[in-house]
Amino acid sequence: MTGPETERESYELARRIADLMLEKAATDVLVLDLRTLSSACDYFVICTAASEPQVKAIAEHVEETVKKELGEGPWHIEGRSQRRWVLLDFVHVVAHVFHKEARDYYLLERLWSDAPQEEVLPKKTGVRAASGKAGTLEVSDEWEDASEEGEDE
Repeated sequence: MTGPETERESYELARRIADLMLEKAATDVLVLDLRTLSSACDYFVICTAASEPQVKAIAEHVEETVKKELGEGPWHIEGRSQRRWVLLDFVHVVAHVFHKEARDYYLLERLWSDAPQEEVLPKKTGVRAASGKAGTLEVSDEWEDASEEGEDE
């Protein structure tokens, strides 16, 4: 869908969105690489919220912070009033904030199981890459692997 420079920017935006989700205590945060599977966007960022107020808080935090940092908000938003599944479309990156029950029902990562997946954990525990049928996303150098964390202490 995009050239190398935009692909890098798309990945950086996807990782930033994942971090923002974690700032509001989202769980099960995944980045799915759709570049070879879809022309609709480059990445999905998916997370789970435990309650409807948390769905709202995560979605608003992502929307407001990305708008503040990049000067541009999402191109399109769906599901804001229902607070079960909020979709924030940043064109090359689409963020999905699911209520736990909705995530369990729709299983979006299973639908896109051919996409390489990266599980993003809070910075204290690092990032663990997970593979789909299409391969594994590489872990960014700025994150420490959870297994290496104890070595410096």
